Amino acid sequence: GLFHARRHNTDVQAAAGRVEQAEALLREAEALRWPTLGLNAAATRQRSSALAPGGTGAAYETYQLAGTTSFEIDFWGRLRRASEAARAQALATDYAREVVWQTVSGSVAQSYFTLRMLDEQIALSRETLASREESLRLLQLRLQTGAATRMEVEQAEAERAEAAVQWRELQRQRELVRSQLALLTGQPALQLEPGRLGDMPLPPVPPPGLPSALLERRPDVRQAEALLAAANAQIGVARAAMYPSIVLTGAAGGLSTELADLLKSGARFGSLGLTLDLPLFDAGRRRAQTAQAEARQREALATYRAAVLAAFRDVGDALTDWEAARAAQADVEAAAQASERALRAAQQRYEVGYASYLELLDAQRSAYAARLRVVENRRAQLSATVAVFKALGGGWSAPERLTASRDSGHRER
Repeated sequence: GLFHARRHNTDVQAAAGRVEQAEALLREAEALRWPTLGLNAAATRQRSSALAPGGTGAAYETYQLAGTTSFEIDFWGRLRRASEAARAQALATDYAREVVWQTVSGSVAQSYFTLRMLDEQIALSRETLASREESLRLLQLRLQTGAATRMEVEQAEAERAEAAVQWRELQRQRELVRSQLALLTGQPALQLEPGRLGDMPLPPVPPPGLPSALLERRPDVRQAEALLAAANAQIGVARAAMYPSIVLTGAAGGLSTELADLLKSGARFGSLGLTLDLPLFDAGRRRAQTAQAEARQREALATYRAAVLAAFRDVGDALTDWEAARAAQADVEAAAQASERALRAAQQRYEVGYASYLELLDAQRSAYAARLRVVENRRAQLSATVAVFKALGGGWSAPERLTASRDSGHRER
């Protein structure tokens, strides 16, 4: 499922396209720091007037071939900071793709857990419906012999109809979840045979004392950090625009009336030029652009802080949900076992005439609800674990680059 989602999910494909765009913009920004080279060729045909002094009226052709170059001297770092901003923006876009992928993969896992939970609930509902139908059949027979009342038969019919409604509703929910999985994985015809959630092993327990450095690898935090770096670089670009720009230009080539003699020494020419663009008065336009860049940097800084705070909140919420589901496991299983024993006792009491049919129905409802809670709690544990993995940016094992970075920092100090 995750393999198909990575290849065919439309959100992932769109994010990959944005990464390719950002990488192309980075290559464009870095290319501006290098000289541009060009080649110009021209051919003209002219005729002199016979009436002009020295004119013969003959026609002649002129050929010209010249190489040109242009290079901006980056005194103030405008091109360097623009390249730095583009590189940070490309990195942020790549992290944004990882954010999309983590969101999609988390949704695939959560949807799959829900599908398997519904499979078990449908099986339980089908068993309950069969039991209600059998109870109704027996009560109808007992009614004929006077051992049951009309009210008990009507109650049994109502319970049978309610069980049928629940069974169909669970099937409807399963189809909706299957459709969602098909969309997430990019497989419109996806079909999954019924399975058991209980067959899936419970994940390992997160160890205590998880380091906050794990949050550094979250793609949304790293994306916000890269965007902050890009905003800082854009301030340098805007400030450099307030200083003069210097561009060197040059040309070298040949001019001849004969194509074969075009590149001979006598026909060569060359030029070297310097262009100075000094801003004198722009009514504050460049200062306003610098102020905009500084404001965007403050916005990016606030966004980065918000991403870090959100990361801590996500980890706390995920661990809280996981601990609550884990702690409830023993209780919901105990409740299910107790309700099964109570159901067997109520069945025996009803068969010997010591209990009413209402008492038996109440025991059946309690046992059914308790079995559903066991399945729901198992799904909650699996879902909470996926949330913990996602909140930590990929589990609780510190990657080598973070460990190496911390060790390097200690050595430098």
